Amino acid sequence: MQIKSLGHVVLKVSDLERSVAFYRDILGMREVARHQDVMAFFTLGSNHHDLGLMQIGSDSPPADPGAIGLYHVAFKVGDSLDELRACKADLEAHGISIFGMSNHGVSQSLYIQDPDGIEIELYVDTDPAIWRDDPGAVLTTKRLKL
Repeated sequence: MQIKSLGHVVLKVSDLERSVAFYRDILGMREVARHQDVMAFFTLGSNHHDLGLMQIGSDSPPADPGAIGLYHVAFKVGDSLDELRACKADLEAHGISIFGMSNHGVSQSLYIQDPDGIEIELYVDTDPAIWRDDPGAVLTTKRLKL
């Protein structure tokens, strides 16, 4: 078997409407479907859905950062540092805290959290030749200044 691509990700959230507002209104994703009042699906444009949100209820315990499971989800926001700067300005205009900015050599990234504390990486890629010529370059992490 050979996996061809990542199809979609489904995140468990405590409050569906609050999370839909974040992913739709702040991150700009397009909602394409709902399943009853417990699931919402979003597309980034070229797939029927790229992200699903599943409400599990406000009385659910938060994810344990030390437990096995999802670490973060990364979304590409463009191809240039100017696009990443614009993303940063949009986040700040919405009052979203940016808790990290990294230059990974192969990409530059901003790190935020969704309403349930799920870590989201927003990034732009650098020259693909960097990782094609040196796959180990993906291990680079330096402070990014925008």
